[in-house]
Amino acid sequence: MITPFMILFFILFPAFAIYLCKKSPLIDRLGAVVVCYIAGIALGNTGMFPENFAGIQDAFMTVTVPIALPLMFFSLDMKRWSRLAGKSLLSFGLQTVSVIIVSVGGYFIFRDAIGAESWKLAGMFIGVYTGGTVNLAAIGTALQVDPALYVASHASDVVVSSVYLLFLITVGQRVMLKILPAFSAAGNVSEDVSMDGMNSYDGIFGRKVFLPLLGALALAVLIFAFGGALTLVVPKEAGMVVAILSITTLGIAASFVPRIRAIKMTYQLGQYFILVFCLVVGSMADISKLIGSAPAILGYVGFTIACCLVLHVALCRIFGVDTDTMIITSTAGINSPPLVPVVAAALKNRELVVSGVITGIIGWVIGSYLGISFAYLLQGSGL
Repeated sequence: MITPFMILFFILFPAFAIYLCKKSPLIDRLGAVVVCYIAGIALGNTGMFPENFAGIQDAFMTVTVPIALPLMFFSLDMKRWSRLAGKSLLSFGLQTVSVIIVSVGGYFIFRDAIGAESWKLAGMFIGVYTGGTVNLAAIGTALQVDPALYVASHASDVVVSSVYLLFLITVGQRVMLKILPAFSAAGNVSEDVSMDGMNSYDGIFGRKVFLPLLGALALAVLIFAFGGALTLVVPKEAGMVVAILSITTLGIAASFVPRIRAIKMTYQLGQYFILVFCLVVGSMADISKLIGSAPAILGYVGFTIACCLVLHVALCRIFGVDTDTMIITSTAGINSPPLVPVVAAALKNRELVVSGVITGIIGWVIGSYLGISFAYLLQGSGL
């Protein structure tokens, strides 16, 4: 009876984590992702799983992210956002270049301490600091990263990026103004694409939301099946990468269909699958290996964020990017698009919310492609 109970636990516990975050401001600060990791690690290291349960965990790992990706992409309006970039796109491009250079440099510095999978972590860091957690999950799944290393990398990211966010909303603007020019307002705040409510599941079971959402889920499953079928016609070692990239591409393509894009709460449903993934991967993490690898990975993450900031600021100075634009686009990359409105409020600059979210979404779209590509370049470089 333990196996059916565990399966139900994996499926239903994320809903409990979301409920806890809604009821407790303290738990909400941690976030549902962290709650799921903690619960998974605690459960996975009790020794209560039967010997054959690893196959079920692997099945969850195989299914959750590939279904989550198209669901999260369905709501994108790429045509609209492609018209709104401006100087923010330049700054985000400089941010992306900085992340790639620093992550690759960090690979050579930390690879001996981390071990054989350091090239995978370099790809994951390029992805997560270009777009967000969904890139981390997609790249980790595609490259089949060891669960303990995955959890350690995500935990390290949560810690260091939180410190970075605190810096940005407190003294970041004053520090950057000593190096970069001040923002020049254009007076255009008419379009609001802030991501308020993107983490809210209120009303998801309402008839007008739930039935179309089932259709979106069915489409996501079809896309997943197509990606899975491709693994049968490519070399085995490339199968998961081909599947993830094809699923990402088809999910983005589907977002250009107005009827699909209009379906409400596809992002939230996709995020729920990511929470299930976090719970499962946490349950597979050997805590002794997690503790052993954490210091080196924490150092790698700290190095990446700190050096990326320095290089990004230097490039922005060369190209004449102003302080607020630099901070907002850095937030979109390092901390993810949902936190752009928070930092914009701290800067007292609502005008940059639109472009910040836009560039963050663009990074979200391209992050998996960049991360996987550079990971394999590092693996094959022979250096």
